[in-house]
Amino acid sequence: MSSRTKIFIDGSEGTTGLRIYERFEGRDDIELMPIDSKLRKDVKERKRLINESDITFLCLPDAAAKESVSLVENDKVRIIDTSTAHRTQEGWAYGFPELSEEHRKAIATGKRIAVPGCYATGFISLVYPMVKEGVLPYDYPVSAFGLSGYSGGGKKMIAAYEAGERPIEFEAPREYALTQSHKHLKEMKKIPGLKREPLFSPIVSSYYSGMVMSVPLYTELLDKAHTPEAVHKVLSDFYEGQKFIKVMPLDAQAGEGNMLSGNACSGWDGLRIFVTGNEDRIVLSSQFDNLGKGASGAAIQCLNIALGCEEDKGLHL
Repeated sequence: MSSRTKIFIDGSEGTTGLRIYERFEGRDDIELMPIDSKLRKDVKERKRLINESDITFLCLPDAAAKESVSLVENDKVRIIDTSTAHRTQEGWAYGFPELSEEHRKAIATGKRIAVPGCYATGFISLVYPMVKEGVLPYDYPVSAFGLSGYSGGGKKMIAAYEAGERPIEFEAPREYALTQSHKHLKEMKKIPGLKREPLFSPIVSSYYSGMVMSVPLYTELLDKAHTPEAVHKVLSDFYEGQKFIKVMPLDAQAGEGNMLSGNACSGWDGLRIFVTGNEDRIVLSSQFDNLGKGASGAAIQCLNIALGCEEDKGLHL
């Protein structure tokens, strides 16, 4: 009898599903359960594979992810959902283990794990420690902006950007979600414990993958740690010893021409944090791959924790 973990990827032909599949190459502890491409939307076949698996990844739109969860009849099956559907739902572990030992334990023992959104990952990596450590008031009117490669928009956006002929507007960065209703806002509010959803301006640009999220802060409105040096220490202490998150030295951005590139971490599964600014205004920034720590890399990290193996197994750090 095989001792390998049986894995089914529901939605294996999407961007996240394909990246998860790629990360299993060379792993002898995983047995992938393929689905005939003609049956990938067949409810009966999906139900069979879900219930015969040890762990099922959901790489689907929200409605389809909810449907897949409703198909579970085998109470031993563990679900790792990469959609937005369950990230703020009770009973689901939030898949960001670096936030606390409670988060890590919930991932290790839980039957239902929700992988954070890409923008949410960048935002929460910065804001959660600041609230937790009593630096940022929970009722601070937080704003944020993010720059992402076009792969974050899924198959349709990828096809539009990679088309032979495309509108000239696609050559420049484009701000979107102008109605302040981005799908990641709920978790961006709930997970750090903020009073209100942040003002958030996402921007998509004409490169494939990689992301920068930034949160500007007035130091006079912070409860403590009123200098870049003090804030840097708070974040450095909070993430000390973490494999996937690295707080960069205060002068690190100077080595990049005093700029932060959106695609600098493309292909990497970790996340870098920068603290910049002065004694009046500070900007916290996170730099990572929206397809790595922002999606499939985070999903595999959660899997590894759930299996009790090395957290970075099959990942690029």
